[in-house]
Amino acid sequence: MATKAAKELPKEEFILPGTRSCAACGLMLTYRHSLKALDPGKTIVAVPASCMTVLHGVYPITPVKVICVNNPFAATGAAASGIVAGLKATGKAGYTVVAFAGDGGTYDIGIQSLSGALERGTDFMYVCYDNEGYMNTGTQRSSASPAGAVTTTTPILAKLQHKKDMLRIVEAHRIPYVATASPSFPLDLYDKVRKAKEIKGSRYIEVHAPCPPGWGFPNKDLIKMGKLAADTAVHVLYEIVDGKFRLTSRSLRLAEKGGKKTVADYVKGQTRFKKITEGQIQALQEFTDRRWYEFMERHQNGRS
Repeated sequence: MATKAAKELPKEEFILPGTRSCAACGLMLTYRHSLKALDPGKTIVAVPASCMTVLHGVYPITPVKVICVNNPFAATGAAASGIVAGLKATGKAGYTVVAFAGDGGTYDIGIQSLSGALERGTDFMYVCYDNEGYMNTGTQRSSASPAGAVTTTTPILAKLQHKKDMLRIVEAHRIPYVATASPSFPLDLYDKVRKAKEIKGSRYIEVHAPCPPGWGFPNKDLIKMGKLAADTAVHVLYEIVDGKFRLTSRSLRLAEKGGKKTVADYVKGQTRFKKITEGQIQALQEFTDRRWYEFMERHQNGRS
């Protein structure tokens, strides 16, 4: 049953005050609600070198009440697979293995180990927190960075290519559960993590995680920026269960009632788009519209 109100969320917190994450961190909010949907006492998290490593702190001190295994940047899928195999070999049942990695460690550096784990049907959950760049090392370009965004490795002309469609790549592995989420819609995020926890096999959730210092917007606008991403269909909220597609949360209401905002509304509040041209905005709008109409058609047909 879907969570109807914030008061239904568990009250216990599994991330203590005093993390090393940036103020108004979209990842930290994502992690907070995700852990509430899991059973931290029976959860093992695998993370690559990333903002997640920073959030967890320097050994032996951590503000997070969950077992965490740090692994090399490219090895998150492999490390999670090893943990799953180790639990099975030692007869330890009831654990949920969850990998948390950014877009750099998912779209780019970690895609081979992730694909291998999904192809094998490894019984684990993979959460990609997509902040659209290598934020932990200075806001470099990733293949998840949107066209028109300035990064420290595309400082002159901004990024020319559209974002990689990682979700389609994941879908091609025919795993039982694929979903998108956003910390700006915590009930939707919580419900999807909770649902994924109960499914056997490989599960993948991609969370659009706004990053104030990397994207260039005020800390106070974190939730607003995530909602704008959904309202413009830059980020579409949906899930695919055993091949059946459906829109969820704000995206479902947008499909039913209309009122989609323009890409210009989204980019104007972020300094990373300070060099975007009118032509690039139009191209990004057309790209976004095409994806949105495809998603609406899939929702109506209930197919992947």
